Amino acid sequence: MKWLSPKAMIWVGVLLMVSGVVLPFLMVIKILESTFFLNFLSYGASVAGMLMATVGLAYTAISTRNKRR
Repeated sequence: MKWLSPKAMIWVGVLLMVSGVVLPFLMVIKILESTFFLNFLSYGASVAGMLMATVGLAYTAISTRNKRR
């Protein structure tokens, strides 16, 4: 399996974090029904997005530091 590039990891992480915000908002304004599964899905998307974006940023920082040397 080929890993994602750091930029792609950052974008996927941002999309996951946005979905982790949009889903609870839709539940609060009663467009989506708040279920146990949907609550944990939105929480998991937010945490996974934060982790993936952080790893993508770390890979970007490491690769730019190595290119400068």
